[in-house]
Amino acid sequence: MFRRKKKDEPTDAPPAPETAAEAASAESVSESATAESTATPVETQTTAAETIAAPAAAENESQGVAPRGRSGKRVQKVGTVSSDKMQKTVVVRVDRLVLHPKYRRYVRRTSKFMAHDDLGATTGDRVRIVETRPLSTKKRWRVVEIVQKAAK
Repeated sequence: MFRRKKKDEPTDAPPAPETAAEAASAESVSESATAESTATPVETQTTAAETIAAPAAAENESQGVAPRGRSGKRVQKVGTVSSDKMQKTVVVRVDRLVLHPKYRRYVRRTSKFMAHDDLGATTGDRVRIVETRPLSTKKRWRVVEIVQKAAK
């Protein structure tokens, strides 16, 4: 059978192109490090708290993770209440314009969302809804504010 190569054994193949790119970037990093070492000490001084917090913040940003203690931005939509026949629930119709791929005209697309309503919105009101945890089988939105009351 075939024998696996150990990491210490030399190979006959030339080094991979990405390793050469990594070596070039390592040289540029070492050149920039020497340029920074010649800078005045006042410019390079940082506190111990900054040096500890900076790598953690950079790591979280690169992974797309929100920092602890703060919730991420929740999606908000503005739409018209189309039904208020349920208790503490309204159906909100959100319209958006989409460019038709062939005819190059804007076409109206409609989505309906069931939203929890503590504010007492009625049919025809313009409301702002925000996404939230699942409140029931179909309800994943909550009415935040009534933007404009319906004309009576």
